[in-house]
Amino acid sequence: MVQIIPIKELRNTNDISDRCHAKREPIFITKNGYGDLVIMSMETYEEITSTGDIDLAIAESEAQLAGGEALLDAEDVFKAARRKHFE
Repeated sequence: MVQIIPIKELRNTNDISDRCHAKREPIFITKNGYGDLVIMSMETYEEITSTGDIDLAIAESEAQLAGGEALLDAEDVFKAARRKHFE
């Protein structure tokens, strides 16, 4: 479930840290009833950003394919890598 807390609860930093690590999801902070901040653990941040990197790589690959770039045969790529690094 999404965690939403008012900004005045940020005074108890240990509790907020424990919540971030326990749920492994962002906590949304409100100010005067409106969304203001988002906080999360470093682990959660790294998971979110690494997923974004993967999505970006997939989108770039799809754009290259749509642009007419040739596909590479996986066996040929692995053979070339083996020759380069192990021979």
